[in-house]
Amino acid sequence: MLRTLFSPRLVGLHLVTIGVLISFTLLGRWQLGVFEESGRPHAVGDPAPVALSTLVQADRRVPAEALSRRVTAEGTFDASRQLLVAERAPTVETGGGADRNAGYWLLTPLRLADGRLVPIVRGWVASATDPAVAVPQGTVRVAGRVQPSEPSDFAKRRTAPLPQGQVATVSTAELINVWSGVRLQDGFVVATEQVIPTGTAQDATARAQNGAAGNGAVRSGTPPSASARGQAVRLVDVPGPMVSGGFTWRNLAYAAQWWIFAAFAVFMWFHFVRDAVRADRETEDESPAAPVLDATPQA
Repeated sequence: MLRTLFSPRLVGLHLVTIGVLISFTLLGRWQLGVFEESGRPHAVGDPAPVALSTLVQADRRVPAEALSRRVTAEGTFDASRQLLVAERAPTVETGGGADRNAGYWLLTPLRLADGRLVPIVRGWVASATDPAVAVPQGTVRVAGRVQPSEPSDFAKRRTAPLPQGQVATVSTAELINVWSGVRLQDGFVVATEQVIPTGTAQDATARAQNGAAGNGAVRSGTPPSASARGQAVRLVDVPGPMVSGGFTWRNLAYAAQWWIFAAFAVFMWFHFVRDAVRADRETEDESPAAPVLDATPQA
Protein backbone atom coordinates (compact mmCIF):
# COMPACT_ATOMS: atom_id res chain seq x y z
CA MET A 1 0.00 0.00 0.00
CA LEU A 2 2.79 2.43 0.86
CA ARG A 3 4.43 1.72 -2.47
CA THR A 4 1.19 2.68 -4.19
CA LEU A 5 0.69 5.84 -2.12
CA PHE A 6 4.19 7.08 -2.88
CA SER A 7 4.23 6.16 -6.55
CA PRO A 8 5.11 9.08 -8.88
CA ARG A 9 1.53 9.24 -10.17
CA LEU A 10 -0.04 9.64 -6.71
CA VAL A 11 2.70 11.90 -5.35
CA GLY A 12 1.79 14.40 -8.07
CA LEU A 13 -1.88 14.06 -7.05
CA HIS A 14 -0.96 14.71 -3.40
CA LEU A 15 0.92 17.88 -4.30
CA VAL A 16 -1.87 19.18 -6.52
CA THR A 17 -4.45 18.52 -3.79
CA ILE A 18 -2.37 20.34 -1.17
CA GLY A 19 -1.98 23.32 -3.51
CA VAL A 20 -5.72 23.38 -4.20
CA LEU A 21 -6.55 23.20 -0.49
CA ILE A 22 -4.22 26.08 0.39
CA SER A 23 -5.45 28.24 -2.50
CA PHE A 24 -9.15 27.63 -1.95
CA THR A 25 -8.86 28.13 1.82
CA LEU A 26 -7.10 31.48 1.35
CA LEU A 27 -9.60 32.57 -1.30
CA GLY A 28 -12.46 31.73 1.06
CA ARG A 29 -10.79 33.64 3.90
CA TRP A 30 -10.32 36.63 1.61
CA GLN A 31 -14.00 36.68 0.67
CA LEU A 32 -14.94 36.34 4.34
CA GLY A 33 -12.74 39.36 5.13
CA VAL A 34 -14.49 41.38 2.43
CA PHE A 35 -17.83 40.40 3.96
CA GLU A 36 -16.75 41.44 7.48
CA GLU A 37 -15.31 44.73 6.23
CA SER A 38 -18.54 45.60 4.43
CA GLY A 39 -20.42 45.64 7.75
CA ARG A 40 -18.08 48.07 9.51
CA PRO A 41 -18.95 51.77 9.73
CA HIS A 42 -17.16 53.90 7.16
CA ALA A 43 -16.59 57.60 6.66
CA VAL A 44 -18.77 59.65 4.37
CA GLY A 45 -18.42 63.10 2.88
CA ASP A 46 -17.65 65.86 5.37
CA PRO A 47 -19.93 68.85 4.66
CA ALA A 48 -18.82 72.41 5.27
CA PRO A 49 -19.34 73.87 8.77
CA VAL A 50 -22.76 75.34 9.54
CA ALA A 51 -24.23 77.18 12.51
CA LEU A 52 -25.11 74.87 15.37
CA SER A 53 -28.69 76.15 15.52
CA THR A 54 -29.35 74.96 11.96
CA LEU A 55 -28.64 71.34 12.90
CA VAL A 56 -29.68 71.05 16.54
CA GLN A 57 -32.91 72.71 17.55
CA ALA A 58 -33.48 74.09 21.04
CA ASP A 59 -35.02 71.62 23.51
CA ARG A 60 -34.70 68.78 20.99
CA ARG A 61 -32.56 65.67 20.88
CA VAL A 62 -29.54 65.66 18.61
CA PRO A 63 -30.75 64.23 15.28
CA ALA A 64 -28.82 61.36 13.74
CA GLU A 65 -27.90 63.40 10.67
CA ALA A 66 -26.15 65.98 12.87
CA LEU A 67 -23.73 63.56 14.55
CA SER A 68 -20.06 64.42 13.92
CA ARG A 69 -21.04 67.30 11.63
CA ARG A 70 -18.86 70.39 11.71
CA VAL A 71 -20.61 73.33 13.35
CA THR A 72 -19.82 76.80 14.63
CA ALA A 73 -21.31 78.63 17.59
CA GLU A 74 -20.79 82.04 19.15
CA GLY A 75 -21.41 83.05 22.74
CA THR A 76 -19.73 83.44 26.11
CA PHE A 77 -18.31 80.72 28.33
CA ASP A 78 -19.80 80.31 31.79
CA ALA A 79 -16.57 79.81 33.74
CA SER A 80 -18.41 79.19 37.01
CA ARG A 81 -19.96 76.00 35.62
CA GLN A 82 -16.84 74.48 34.03
CA LEU A 83 -16.31 70.80 34.80
CA LEU A 84 -13.46 68.35 34.32
CA VAL A 85 -14.33 65.03 32.73
CA ALA A 86 -11.96 62.77 34.63
CA GLU A 87 -9.82 59.89 33.41
CA ARG A 88 -10.31 60.53 29.74
CA ALA A 89 -7.96 60.05 26.81
CA PRO A 90 -7.65 62.79 24.17
CA THR A 91 -10.11 61.00 21.89
CA VAL A 92 -13.88 60.52 21.93
CA GLU A 93 -13.61 56.89 20.87
CA THR A 94 -12.59 55.58 24.31
CA GLY A 95 -14.72 55.58 27.41
CA GLY A 96 -13.78 56.97 30.78
CA GLY A 97 -11.98 55.12 33.53
CA ALA A 98 -9.86 53.02 31.19
CA ASP A 99 -6.67 54.53 32.60
CA ARG A 100 -6.52 55.98 36.11
CA ASN A 101 -3.53 58.09 35.03
CA ALA A 102 -5.34 59.63 32.06
CA GLY A 103 -6.04 63.35 31.89
CA TYR A 104 -9.14 65.51 31.77
CA TRP A 105 -11.51 66.95 29.24
CA LEU A 106 -12.31 70.61 29.75
CA LEU A 107 -16.11 70.77 29.67
CA THR A 108 -17.25 74.39 29.58
CA PRO A 109 -20.83 75.52 28.87
CA LEU A 110 -21.21 78.09 26.10
CA ARG A 111 -24.12 80.48 26.59
CA LEU A 112 -25.76 81.30 23.25
CA ALA A 113 -27.70 84.42 22.37
CA ASP A 114 -31.02 82.71 23.15
CA GLY A 115 -29.84 81.87 26.68
CA ARG A 116 -29.38 78.13 26.34
CA LEU A 117 -26.15 76.41 27.31
CA VAL A 118 -24.19 74.15 24.97
CA PRO A 119 -21.61 71.83 26.59
CA ILE A 120 -18.27 72.39 24.86
CA VAL A 121 -15.27 70.08 25.22
CA ARG A 122 -12.55 72.70 24.72
CA GLY A 123 -9.70 70.21 24.82
CA TRP A 124 -7.67 67.83 26.95
CA VAL A 125 -5.13 68.50 29.71
CA ALA A 126 -2.94 66.07 31.59
CA SER A 127 -3.42 67.75 34.98
CA ALA A 128 -6.25 69.57 36.70
CA THR A 129 -3.79 72.35 37.55
CA ASP A 130 -2.75 72.98 33.96
CA PRO A 131 -2.90 76.73 33.09
CA ALA A 132 -5.03 75.86 30.06
CA VAL A 133 -7.90 75.14 32.46
CA ALA A 134 -8.49 78.91 32.57
CA VAL A 135 -11.61 79.83 30.60
CA PRO A 136 -11.37 82.37 27.74
CA GLN A 137 -13.24 85.56 28.58
CA GLY A 138 -15.61 87.57 26.44
CA THR A 139 -17.43 86.52 23.30
CA VAL A 140 -15.88 83.52 21.57
CA ARG A 141 -16.47 81.53 18.44
CA VAL A 142 -16.25 77.76 18.67
CA ALA A 143 -15.73 75.39 15.77
CA GLY A 144 -16.22 71.69 16.45
CA ARG A 145 -18.17 68.52 15.83
CA VAL A 146 -21.51 67.53 17.33
CA GLN A 147 -21.55 64.49 19.61
CA PRO A 148 -24.49 62.72 21.27
CA SER A 149 -24.96 62.56 25.01
CA GLU A 150 -22.82 59.78 26.46
CA PRO A 151 -24.54 56.91 28.28
CA SER A 152 -23.96 56.66 32.00
CA ASP A 153 -22.12 53.33 31.59
CA PHE A 154 -19.61 54.82 29.13
CA ALA A 155 -17.19 55.13 32.07
CA LYS A 156 -16.13 52.25 34.27
CA ARG A 157 -17.56 52.12 37.75
CA ARG A 158 -15.49 53.73 40.44
CA THR A 159 -14.93 52.55 44.00
CA ALA A 160 -14.77 56.16 45.24
CA PRO A 161 -16.67 59.27 44.08
CA LEU A 162 -14.96 61.89 41.96
CA PRO A 163 -13.85 65.16 43.55
CA GLN A 164 -16.08 68.21 43.41
CA GLY A 165 -16.16 69.75 39.94
CA GLN A 166 -15.43 66.49 38.10
CA VAL A 167 -17.70 64.12 36.21
CA ALA A 168 -17.14 60.76 34.54
CA THR A 169 -19.17 61.28 31.37
CA VAL A 170 -20.69 64.05 29.28
CA SER A 171 -24.26 62.98 29.92
CA THR A 172 -27.10 65.45 29.35
CA ALA A 173 -29.19 63.75 32.04
CA GLU A 174 -26.41 64.26 34.57
CA LEU A 175 -25.54 67.81 33.49
CA ILE A 176 -29.15 68.91 33.95
CA ASN A 177 -28.77 68.13 37.63
CA VAL A 178 -25.30 69.67 37.93
CA TRP A 179 -26.16 72.83 35.97
CA SER A 180 -29.60 73.29 37.45
CA GLY A 181 -31.88 76.15 36.48
CA VAL A 182 -30.63 76.52 32.89
CA ARG A 183 -31.80 75.59 29.40
CA LEU A 184 -29.35 72.89 28.36
CA GLN A 185 -28.78 71.78 24.80
CA ASP A 186 -28.77 68.02 24.29
CA GLY A 187 -25.44 66.45 23.37
CA PHE A 188 -22.18 68.37 23.26
CA VAL A 189 -19.65 69.85 20.86
CA VAL A 190 -15.99 68.82 20.70
CA ALA A 191 -13.83 71.75 19.65
CA THR A 192 -11.67 70.98 16.61
CA GLU A 193 -9.85 74.32 16.71
CA GLN A 194 -8.33 76.39 19.49
CA VAL A 195 -10.92 78.74 20.95
CA ILE A 196 -9.94 82.43 20.79
CA PRO A 197 -12.06 85.40 21.94
CA THR A 198 -13.50 87.44 19.10
CA GLY A 199 -12.28 90.97 18.44
CA THR A 200 -8.73 90.20 19.61
CA ALA A 201 -5.47 90.31 17.66
CA GLN A 202 -5.44 86.50 17.68
CA ASP A 203 -8.94 86.51 16.21
CA ALA A 204 -7.85 88.82 13.40
CA THR A 205 -4.84 86.62 12.71
CA ALA A 206 -7.02 83.52 12.67
CA ARG A 207 -9.41 85.15 10.21
CA ALA A 208 -6.55 85.96 7.89
CA GLN A 209 -5.10 82.45 8.16
CA ASN A 210 -8.40 80.66 7.77
CA GLY A 211 -9.42 82.66 4.71
CA ALA A 212 -12.83 83.96 3.86
CA ALA A 213 -14.58 81.49 6.19
CA GLY A 214 -13.66 83.69 9.16
CA ASN A 215 -14.80 81.29 11.87
CA GLY A 216 -12.77 83.09 14.56
CA ALA A 217 -10.68 80.10 15.66
CA VAL A 218 -7.17 78.89 15.00
CA ARG A 219 -7.03 75.61 13.17
CA SER A 220 -5.41 72.72 14.99
CA GLY A 221 -2.44 72.79 12.65
CA THR A 222 -1.87 76.55 13.12
CA PRO A 223 0.40 77.51 16.02
CA PRO A 224 -1.17 80.17 18.25
CA SER A 225 0.47 83.47 18.88
CA ALA A 226 2.68 84.07 21.90
CA SER A 227 -0.10 85.61 23.99
CA ALA A 228 -2.48 82.74 23.25
CA ARG A 229 0.12 80.01 23.69
CA GLY A 230 -0.24 79.96 27.46
CA GLN A 231 -3.87 78.81 27.27
CA ALA A 232 -3.53 76.43 24.33
CA VAL A 233 -4.95 72.98 25.05
CA ARG A 234 -4.56 69.69 23.29
CA LEU A 235 -7.57 69.17 21.08
CA VAL A 236 -9.61 66.01 21.49
CA ASP A 237 -9.59 63.75 18.44
CA VAL A 238 -13.06 63.31 17.02
CA PRO A 239 -13.88 61.41 13.81
CA GLY A 240 -15.95 62.79 10.97
CA PRO A 241 -19.42 61.57 9.98
CA MET A 242 -19.74 57.79 9.78
CA VAL A 243 -22.45 55.56 8.37
CA SER A 244 -23.12 51.96 9.29
CA GLY A 245 -22.08 49.47 6.67
CA GLY A 246 -24.34 46.97 4.95
CA PHE A 247 -23.18 43.37 4.78
CA THR A 248 -22.55 42.07 1.26
CA TRP A 249 -23.95 38.57 1.66
CA ARG A 250 -22.70 37.69 -1.80
CA ASN A 251 -19.12 37.67 -0.48
CA LEU A 252 -20.14 35.32 2.33
CA ALA A 253 -21.60 32.98 -0.29
CA TYR A 254 -18.35 33.20 -2.27
CA ALA A 255 -16.38 32.25 0.85
CA ALA A 256 -18.59 29.21 1.44
CA GLN A 257 -18.27 28.31 -2.24
CA TRP A 258 -14.46 28.23 -2.12
CA TRP A 259 -14.50 26.08 1.01
CA ILE A 260 -16.99 23.68 -0.58
CA PHE A 261 -14.64 23.40 -3.57
CA ALA A 262 -11.80 22.59 -1.15
CA ALA A 263 -13.89 19.87 0.50
CA PHE A 264 -14.77 18.46 -2.93
CA ALA A 265 -11.06 18.35 -3.83
CA VAL A 266 -10.40 16.25 -0.71
CA PHE A 267 -13.32 13.98 -1.64
CA MET A 268 -11.96 13.42 -5.16
CA TRP A 269 -8.41 12.85 -3.83
CA PHE A 270 -9.73 10.20 -1.47
CA HIS A 271 -11.53 8.36 -4.29
CA PHE A 272 -8.54 8.49 -6.65
CA VAL A 273 -6.23 7.12 -3.95
CA ARG A 274 -8.72 4.41 -2.93
CA ASP A 275 -9.19 3.29 -6.53
CA ALA A 276 -5.43 3.20 -7.10
CA VAL A 277 -4.87 1.05 -4.00
CA ARG A 278 -7.68 -1.33 -4.98
CA ALA A 279 -6.34 -1.67 -8.52
CA ASP A 280 -2.84 -2.53 -7.29
CA ARG A 281 -4.22 -5.13 -4.87
CA GLU A 282 -6.30 -6.76 -7.61
CA THR A 283 -3.24 -6.86 -9.88
CA GLU A 284 -1.22 -8.60 -7.19
CA ASP A 285 -4.02 -11.13 -6.56
CA GLU A 286 -4.42 -11.98 -10.27
CA SER A 287 -0.69 -12.45 -11.01
CA PRO A 288 0.12 -16.20 -11.79
CA ALA A 289 1.80 -18.17 -9.03
CA ALA A 290 5.32 -19.49 -9.65
CA PRO A 291 5.47 -23.26 -10.60
CA VAL A 292 6.37 -25.65 -7.80
CA LEU A 293 9.19 -28.09 -8.72
CA ASP A 294 8.62 -31.78 -7.85
CA ALA A 295 11.43 -32.95 -5.61
CA THR A 296 10.63 -36.74 -6.18
CA PRO A 297 13.56 -38.45 -7.95
CA GLN A 298 12.82 -39.87 -11.44
CA ALA A 299 13.16 -43.61 -11.95
